[in-house]
Amino acid sequence: MTDFKLTTDSEEAGLSTAMEVIYQWNYDPAVEELRRLYVKATEQQWIAERDLDWDQEIDHALFATTPLALGIPVEQTSYWKAQSEDLRWEVLRRTAAFRLSNFLHGEQGALMVAAQLVNCVPHTDAKFYAATQAMDEARHVEVFARYLKKLGDVQPIAGALKQILDTTLETGDWLKKLIGMQIVVEGLALYSFKDMRNQTQEPLLKSLLTYVTRDEARHHAYGVHYVSKAVPLLSQERREELEDFALECATTLIDRRVNATFATEVFGLWEGAGMDVAALLECTQAEFGEDAPSKGDPGLRRYGPVQGFIIPTLKRLGLFSDRIALNFHEMLAANVKRNLAGTTFDEFLTNLPELPEDTTRWALETN
Repeated sequence: MTDFKLTTDSEEAGLSTAMEVIYQWNYDPAVEELRRLYVKATEQQWIAERDLDWDQEIDHALFATTPLALGIPVEQTSYWKAQSEDLRWEVLRRTAAFRLSNFLHGEQGALMVAAQLVNCVPHTDAKFYAATQAMDEARHVEVFARYLKKLGDVQPIAGALKQILDTTLETGDWLKKLIGMQIVVEGLALYSFKDMRNQTQEPLLKSLLTYVTRDEARHHAYGVHYVSKAVPLLSQERREELEDFALECATTLIDRRVNATFATEVFGLWEGAGMDVAALLECTQAEFGEDAPSKGDPGLRRYGPVQGFIIPTLKRLGLFSDRIALNFHEMLAANVKRNLAGTTFDEFLTNLPELPEDTTRWALETN
């Protein structure tokens, strides 16, 4: 007798997608940067069962160094410190479970997009690399699911993340898939993994994120190299279409005017644990105000992943015209008041951070 079924209780209804499958009969290297990434990816494959010590239990004291990661120093406030140890642990555990669960769900989405890219990208080197990425993403799903079993529970996917994954999976445009996944989602993941890895002292989580971050750096580089080759060959109308798609993806992630964002969902978890979120935020504002210190990377960290990483990447790719920059400025000004309060459009453009040329090396640096 077997428990195997053709459908499972945990699966979601199918998502209809449109995708053109492209055969490529030229098997010689055509995009050297992608061929080199493919070789590097094959050399750097790792095995979760062998390379991570799963016998380790989560140390609560060390895990407590994992930040709440909302860009505000709530853990440094007198209100936070006055709460019971049990309440602080439960807020921290729920927040980490939410973040790691969305890492997990995002990796499943990335796995499916990578599998689509094998079919729809037109160059052999790009197909080869997408195949290695699919293997990476399967491994990432494995390790995040396994770690979450130790932490307690898997949280449902955040609405904003589900929306951007669905949009990227549904499009039949391979360049939009690259922008939605490799530039926006993988850019967000790379930034977030690096940030959590550099700040946590929990050994298993730190080791896991070190391996995953190395893979994510290559995935992001794949999108940057490939899209940068394509953009100069596009018409103005086509560029604007891709710019608008990038803006749509970023807006989905952070625009509180139209979405329940990650921060909104995290605050709900805190309230469910028994934390008075309004009082905590009021105390944070009173004690730190506009000068609230940022942890992690000086520079990029204070901007957040969209303003500090995704937008500079789009600028580097030639997908950040004045037209789209104005839209980004208006969206960010409405949502990230602390960083953009009183900032003019010209100041916004002038003050955008410059990304290092080698973002892979940046991602692997340890603070």
